[in-house]
Amino acid sequence: MIRRLIIESGGASAAEFALVLPIVLLFFFGILDVGGYTWALARGEKATQIGTRWAVATDMIPSGLSSWKFAVDEATPVPQGSIVPKAKFPGVQCSSNGTSVTCTCQGGGTCSFPMTANATAFNTLVARMQEIKGGIRAQDVVITYSWSGLGFSGDPNGPDVAPIVNVAIRNAQFQPISLSPFGGSVPLPSFNYSLTMEDGSGTYAN
Repeated sequence: MIRRLIIESGGASAAEFALVLPIVLLFFFGILDVGGYTWALARGEKATQIGTRWAVATDMIPSGLSSWKFAVDEATPVPQGSIVPKAKFPGVQCSSNGTSVTCTCQGGGTCSFPMTANATAFNTLVARMQEIKGGIRAQDVVITYSWSGLGFSGDPNGPDVAPIVNVAIRNAQFQPISLSPFGGSVPLPSFNYSLTMEDGSGTYAN
């Protein structure tokens, strides 16, 4: 009986299949995960581009900046029609903690305009980005308005500055199929995209 068991080959195919199956599944799910990761990168990049386009064509998030007239509201006014110097507008960064939106002065300078934020505009922008890539949280999005040298003091048709607007997605994660049973995820790189401010007012952009 022992001899027959040794020379018996009827179960060889099943044993080989059991040995090869994990390797085949690992290879198969690896292909899916690489494709999924690449797709997540593409969606993150496009969501950032769409968010930036939305930011430059709709209401400015730092509402205190959008309504500030440097020719009138400054203690030392900027002459009407002059470019607002970088010392007067070092930059503003707006972000969310998930419940509220805050804007802070950047560049080591002092901002004389109020650090108020348009939370509705911020959340609408995030919602637009979520249409491109689901899973983006408000606290993952950071919007920065940097001095560009464009615009002029006392502009009667809109904000006195036309900053460079940068929209960034940070702390984004990708969950591979192969790690889903364990709840594991892979960090995605930060996404950034910049455009120069256009209208700076409105609630919708295509």
